[in-house]
Amino acid sequence: MLTWNDYKGSLNLNAYPHDDSPLSLEEKSAICNRMLTYLLTERGEISAFNVSYEQKRNIIRGYLNERGANYIEPSILSDWDRLLWSETKERGIVDVNSLSYQQSIALWQGDITRLNADAIVNAANNALLGCFIPNHKCIDNVIHSAGGPQIRSDCAKIIALQGTREKTGQVKVTNAYNLPSRYVFHTVGPMSGFTVTEEQRAELKSCYLSCLDQAEEMGLSTIAFCCVSTGIFGFPNEEAAEIATGTVLNWLLRHKSKLKVVFDTFLDKDYAIYENIFKFIG
Repeated sequence: MLTWNDYKGSLNLNAYPHDDSPLSLEEKSAICNRMLTYLLTERGEISAFNVSYEQKRNIIRGYLNERGANYIEPSILSDWDRLLWSETKERGIVDVNSLSYQQSIALWQGDITRLNADAIVNAANNALLGCFIPNHKCIDNVIHSAGGPQIRSDCAKIIALQGTREKTGQVKVTNAYNLPSRYVFHTVGPMSGFTVTEEQRAELKSCYLSCLDQAEEMGLSTIAFCCVSTGIFGFPNEEAAEIATGTVLNWLLRHKSKLKVVFDTFLDKDYAIYENIFKFIG
C-alpha cells in the first residue's frame, strides 16, 4: 500500500483558488448549458435543453457520476468550479471552531460538505474512485459531486500508482477542491453481514486510527468524520459509534494532541446514538 510520501508529490495539494463573485441563475444556467453540451458531445448524444435548470443540474451530476476520471477542458472545468463553489456558499459554510467541544470532540448533524474542517473523511469503496451510480445519495457520491471531478482524477492517480485496490482500514488524501475543507481523507471501512466479526471491528478501528495519524502527520488542527461503514456497508450503527468514539478518545489521550475531532451525523438515529454516548464524555 502506498504511503503519504509515496503519492503526495503527484497531486496538487495547494489551497485551491475560488472565484467569490456571486452567480445569477442565468449565469448558472449558462454554465450548465456549456457543461451539458460538453458531456453530451463526449457521449455522442444530441444536445437538447428544454428542461428546467434543476433538471439540467441533476442530469449533469448523474453524467459526472458515471464518467471516468477523464480529461475535461480547462475552460469547462473552470466554469464548473465557479458553479460548485457558488453552491457550496449557498449551502452555508459551518465553522468547526464555533462548535462545542468536550475533550476535543464535537458532535454535529448535517451535510459534511458544509464543514470547513482541515479534512473531512469520506467513506470510500475499495476502487477509491467515488460512486458511479447516477445521483446516488451515499456520502461517497455526495462528496465527489460537491467537490468536483478533480477528486476522482486525484483518486485515479493514487490507484494507478498503487497498482491495486485500496485496502480496508487505510487512508488516502486528496485536495477538497470546491468544498470548504482543505482535504478529503478517503478511507474504506469493512462491509458487515448479519454478524460483525472481530476482524471487522479491528478494520473499522483502523479507519479512524489511520485518519487520525494522517492528520497528525500533516499538522492539521481539525478533522470531521462521517459514520464510516454504516448504511449500505451494513455495520450496526450503535457499535460503529462506540468504536469510533472510543478509538478517537483513546488516540487523543495517548497523543496529547491539539487535534479537534468532529463526528458528523446526517440521520436522526445516528445523532441520537452519538448524543447518548456524549453524555458519558466528561
